[in-house]
Amino acid sequence: MATKKITVTIPEELLDEIRTEAAERGLSAYVAEALRFKRERDRLRELVDWLEEEHGPVTEDEHTAALADLEDLDAEHERRRATGGHQAGEAA
Repeated sequence: MATKKITVTIPEELLDEIRTEAAERGLSAYVAEALRFKRERDRLRELVDWLEEEHGPVTEDEHTAALADLEDLDAEHERRRATGGHQAGEAA
């Protein structure tokens, strides 16, 4: 991937914290990853806004159900990590 050098200004305290966390992979890689993550979050926010315009806001019951589904997925991922993979008949 092509790269371009730029100059940015950030608070000194934040830079000190980031340098400590980014030491192994480098400051540029850390910042690029953070910007990708922020861009993805912004795009997801746009999708949520559009979906709410089309279908109305998420109800408390729907929110609670979605969080329960995420907890179930996390538990399944943890189970698969602990057991070393998929069971017969499971999707990858």
